[in-house]
Amino acid sequence: RSSWLLLAPLLTPPVPVITAPPCSLCPEGAHRFQWIRNLVPEFGISSSHVKVLSSPTEFYELLKVQIKAAKQRVVMASLYLGTGLLEQELVYCLEETLEKSLQAKGSPDLRVSILLDYTRGSRGRKNSRTMLIPLLQRFPEQVRVSLFHTPNLRGLLRLLIPERFNETIGLQHIKVYLFDDNVILSGANLSDLYFTNRQDRYVLLRDSPEIADFFTELVDAIGDVSLQLQQDDTVQMMEGMIHPYQGDKVAYCEIANRRVMEVINSARTRQELLHAKTFHSSQPGSSLLSQQGSQASGSLKPEPDTWIYPLIQMKPFGIQIDEMVTETLLTEAERDARVYLTTGYFNLTQAYMDLILGTRAEYRILLASPEVNGFFGAKGVAGAIPAAYVYIEHQFYSEVCYLQQQERVQLQEYSRAGWTFHAKGLWLYLAGSDLPCLTLIGSPNFGYRSVHRDLEAQVAIVTENKALQQQLHQEQEQLYLCSGVVSTSTFEQPNRYVKLWVKLVTPLIKNFF
Repeated sequence: RSSWLLLAPLLTPPVPVITAPPCSLCPEGAHRFQWIRNLVPEFGISSSHVKVLSSPTEFYELLKVQIKAAKQRVVMASLYLGTGLLEQELVYCLEETLEKSLQAKGSPDLRVSILLDYTRGSRGRKNSRTMLIPLLQRFPEQVRVSLFHTPNLRGLLRLLIPERFNETIGLQHIKVYLFDDNVILSGANLSDLYFTNRQDRYVLLRDSPEIADFFTELVDAIGDVSLQLQQDDTVQMMEGMIHPYQGDKVAYCEIANRRVMEVINSARTRQELLHAKTFHSSQPGSSLLSQQGSQASGSLKPEPDTWIYPLIQMKPFGIQIDEMVTETLLTEAERDARVYLTTGYFNLTQAYMDLILGTRAEYRILLASPEVNGFFGAKGVAGAIPAAYVYIEHQFYSEVCYLQQQERVQLQEYSRAGWTFHAKGLWLYLAGSDLPCLTLIGSPNFGYRSVHRDLEAQVAIVTENKALQQQLHQEQEQLYLCSGVVSTSTFEQPNRYVKLWVKLVTPLIKNFF
């Protein structure tokens, strides 16, 4: 059964179609997920370039080291930059590196591009914008700060919805941190909690210029359709660009779609050409001269054992690649395969729930217990959000029990004193294997917001290398070790009591959180 055929009914015009048949020079079934490259660029790398991180502290220290070592580019996309001492230290690192670049001989090479969400980054008097304005003032030619504003927050809605609540309409949620040719993919934001005691996932791709180029271009594309922060804390669009909430919404979304799809399609074309040139120049029938030329220049690389596929989801712009790939992976998961799926906010789309309940693989779903939910203890209405997640979890568990699927689909709650939980992604173990061959890691939470409202990006990492598979397995085990299995008695505990008004309101608002 072809995975590509399964995608056919889901295709929408913005998604690229197959432009060429599968590579005839590659051995059939080199790995079973090669169908993903019909949608997005495929980056083949050595597993030795991949490092899985495990702690917030390790993530934070790596950010500082990478900023200080950067020579050509620093590109950071996040929901927001916090305003504490740890975040200020990151800004100081940027300032120090930019200063060194400025003092170097000739024109400074270093460029810093930061993409944040407009509404979250503007919250409060001291915010992400005020943190970054000194960099813009000191290095106006080297620093760019773009603030994405969803086109869905406009008109009367924009005037009436107060701060914080306006963030429910749509956000820039991508988290990518790259420094020269090193790329960190994560679900973590640039905030002190994510550097100390908020558990997330993080992977470093070292010396990966093609992947770094792709994410640089992606952030540039979103930045071009975003508001540009000025030195006086005002914002303005680039010249000739349609405004996201004052201009024509359809025209704005079409331009944004075109810019992002240009990045995806041009990278796909580049990678196909590079693949053919790099790995097939030594095939029978190719000229001896071209082989000798490749070897002399050192361009003939060893064949990769790991493949990176960037999966983009931007439903406001009509881009649904991540959704399609995720649904297909869940559909294709075979009997006796195991899927470990984790989300900090358990609010799966109906499509994902139907696939989990209706397919044959075993599922181990890790979610936050109420105490480690990021909204636990929040003031006002937000304080009821953990109870809403308990209600959603209970409904799903009841459905699992009704279908008598408790053995196949298991819920586990992450619990750790003094910590909150924000990890998201999945690990796929094929039938008969003790190690995962694929993981998804990035910003999506598998919920309605991730699919329909926000800008999201993650990568599928497919590997045949046992050492990297072991790294991914250990990452999964470390997270699941801090969890307990959900049972009927879980919802009988006093702290799982959900007030009637929360039960009544949750179905009405679940698509906003």
